[in-house]
Amino acid sequence: MNTVEPIRDMDLVLDVADYLKVKNERDYLLFMFGIYTGLRISDILKFRVRDVKDKDAIYIREKKTGKEKRFPVNEELKPIIANYIRGKRDYEFLFKSPNFPNKAISRQQAYNILSEAGKTFGISAIGTHTLRKTFGYHMYQQTHDAVTIKEILNHSDISVTLRYIGINQDNKDKAIKGLTFAKKRSQR
Repeated sequence: MNTVEPIRDMDLVLDVADYLKVKNERDYLLFMFGIYTGLRISDILKFRVRDVKDKDAIYIREKKTGKEKRFPVNEELKPIIANYIRGKRDYEFLFKSPNFPNKAISRQQAYNILSEAGKTFGISAIGTHTLRKTFGYHMYQQTHDAVTIKEILNHSDISVTLRYIGINQDNKDKAIKGLTFAKKRSQR
C-alpha cells in the first residue's frame, strides 16, 4: 500500500473540487464531505440521505473504532449537501453506485475517483485517506491546535496526528533545506 499525503496547496484543493464538481456531482460531494468532516471513507460511504438531511450535527458509530462520534456539519458543507440531496429519497445512499439500485459505491471505486482526479492535477500520492489527511492538515494550518485535531481524528497521541497529517514531514523538510555549512564570514 502506498503512503498518501494531504493536499497541502489550498489552490490545488479548490482545483480538484472544481474539477469534480463539473465531472460528477456525487464525486464532488464525496470530496467535499471528506475534507470538511475528516471521517474515514468506510464511514462516509455508509451515509444515506436521511442521515444528513437538514442536520446541524451528525452522529455515527465509527466502523474502525466502534466509538460513537458526533460532529457538526460545517456551514460551507451544508448547501453542498442540500443541493445534492434535493429530490432524493431518504433511504438512498449519498454515494450511490450507478450499477446497483440502492448500494453505495465501493471503497475501491472511491479510490479510483480520487486517483483519477489526482492524476489530472499531477498528484501521485493520493487515495481515500487523502481526504482525512487534507482535513487535518488544513485544520492545523488554520488553528495550530494539534490536541483538538488528535481528538477529532481519534488518534492516541499527538505525535501520531502530526505524522498522519504531514506536519512532521513538513518540519523535517524545512530543517533539512535550512541546513547550511557555508561559512559565514565576519565583516571586519
